[in-house]
Amino acid sequence: MKFLRMPIEIEAPEQLGYHKIDCNLTESSYTDFKFKDLGLDLNELLISYVDHRGHPGLRKLLSEETKGIIHPDQVLLTSGAAQALFIISSSLLDRGDELVVVRPNYATNLETPRALDAKLKIVELDFDSGYRTNPEAIKAAITTSTKLVSITVPHNPTGAVMSERDLEAIIDITEKAGCLLLVDETYREMNFDGVMPHAASRAGHVISVASFSKTFGLPGIRVGWLMTRNQKAFETFFAAKEQIQICGSALDEEIAFQFYAKKDHFLPAIQSNLRRKFTILKNWMENQNHLEWVEPRGGCVAFPRFKKPVAERINLDRFYKTLNETFSTYVGPGHWFEQSKTSMRIGYGWPGEEELRRGLDNITKSIEKSQ
Repeated sequence: MKFLRMPIEIEAPEQLGYHKIDCNLTESSYTDFKFKDLGLDLNELLISYVDHRGHPGLRKLLSEETKGIIHPDQVLLTSGAAQALFIISSSLLDRGDELVVVRPNYATNLETPRALDAKLKIVELDFDSGYRTNPEAIKAAITTSTKLVSITVPHNPTGAVMSERDLEAIIDITEKAGCLLLVDETYREMNFDGVMPHAASRAGHVISVASFSKTFGLPGIRVGWLMTRNQKAFETFFAAKEQIQICGSALDEEIAFQFYAKKDHFLPAIQSNLRRKFTILKNWMENQNHLEWVEPRGGCVAFPRFKKPVAERINLDRFYKTLNETFSTYVGPGHWFEQSKTSMRIGYGWPGEEELRRGLDNITKSIEKSQ
């Protein structure tokens, strides 16, 4: 395998040092929780090897969300969604195998298949179509050599949300084509229009992936999961996990289980806070003249771009340098997602409300200084 470091990781704020950043608008997750705010009881936790599939109680809770369509033993806990995505790609794709994947996308969904020398057929999502994942475009990209199709719902980095009709169409297309469908649904419970069922509960060839990092503000515990009713694929994924790490962390999985058991307590507050922050972002977008966007309908990120007249006269390198060095404010430049730097991902769920306001104001100031 040919591993290359990804720009999104090289330039990640945790690599620079959070203490060096005043306004961090790069994060694609909700505000990180402090341990003291979780109200957990860990005194009797045995620090041992644990169930190789993952915490039975947590897998049962996830299964119950599918009304039992997905059995607990068809849920595999992983070290974050990143490991789940790595396991899926490395288990299903060999050199020359074909993957259909949408772009822009979370970098791992593109770079891990490349490291495997898989053949990527990229379906480009574009601003003018609202970053819609068009089922017909997916269908046109699939060939008899396609092993896997990879989509994200809701979409990162744009916050676009696929309709139920389009998702069902893609599920039908991939089933008829005889290939597996990976649905990265990390933002599933951040859908402004209501939470969709787990995609894997809709058909046996679908694989759902998610984690505790984005919606729940627990990236530090490194717990994610994949689920599928395709038993052959699941057994391969399970074997890969055991060879990579045997099992997960007893501590991380217990924290995840106790948190998820109280999800109905935590989630409404998260969603309410997110709505307030989204209102701040939307008001800012509506009261400036430099950027345009496809208004997000899910997640906690947006992907605005410079309007054409501004893009033609602004010095992009100066803009990002001024934003970073003069105003100590960071966003996710478009090149993190293999897009032009005229677009940027703004993560509005992670910073506090005042930090968000200040960061957005600093973007405006940096644009004005860079034209």
